[in-house]
Amino acid sequence: MLLAIDVGNTNIVIGVFGEDKLKESWRLSTDKTKTADEYRLLIAELFHHSKIKTNKIEAVIIACVVPSILNRLTEMCSHTFHIEPMVINADLEIGASILYDNPRELGADRLANAIGGYSEYGGPLIIVDFGTTTNFDVVSSEGGYLGGAIAPGVGTSAEMLSERAALLPRIDIRTVTQAIGKNTISSMQSGLYFSFLGQMEEIIRRIKKELSRKPKVIATGGLAEIIASESDLVDIIDPDITLKGLKIIYKKVAGDDKI
Repeated sequence: MLLAIDVGNTNIVIGVFGEDKLKESWRLSTDKTKTADEYRLLIAELFHHSKIKTNKIEAVIIACVVPSILNRLTEMCSHTFHIEPMVINADLEIGASILYDNPRELGADRLANAIGGYSEYGGPLIIVDFGTTTNFDVVSSEGGYLGGAIAPGVGTSAEMLSERAALLPRIDIRTVTQAIGKNTISSMQSGLYFSFLGQMEEIIRRIKKELSRKPKVIATGGLAEIIASESDLVDIIDPDITLKGLKIIYKKVAGDDKI
């Protein structure tokens, strides 16, 4: 079995693959204060609840954009699985063409999305990932990473709104059907929901104009179901695309077809 871990600024997504299939996955809040021992206990609890034995894990791959957490997860893997994890970085030979000016600037999660998306759906692709930022990743017909766009994330913007405006409360993001809010909370929900729906659709339209072939549009990330499900421009919502990309990267780098 392969353990894949995607560490973002807002969420940590964990998946267990066996027999080339995603057996189990979990989405957790990113907590920079947790120690390696706390992550070890958390993983043990998740595995126990899902009836997965830790000694069945043969390999671990990590994509991490939060450096302070990476060492703790590496230590956790050493203690729990007795494995040195593969960590995605620019030095890994993954066999993908990266047409970014500086490939070292490309986030590991964005690279995993591109590889997972192309493997699953072919190309060209636009992958919209709703996280701390909303990332738009563009993949060519041949599977090359062309570039994309980075916009403020939904949750981040909601937090900033309440922090900067003293009288505005913190709110949950949810699907909204009416643009005219009847109170402060519904007005905030309407403004956030439709502004991010519109943002997503406008960026997709502009990217499509720059491509020679019509792309499929894939949405992923924690808020994909809420935002992207209301758009006719999104073809598929795939919450596991990053984990799938991590699995493919591991197999390419390690040359292991058994997992």
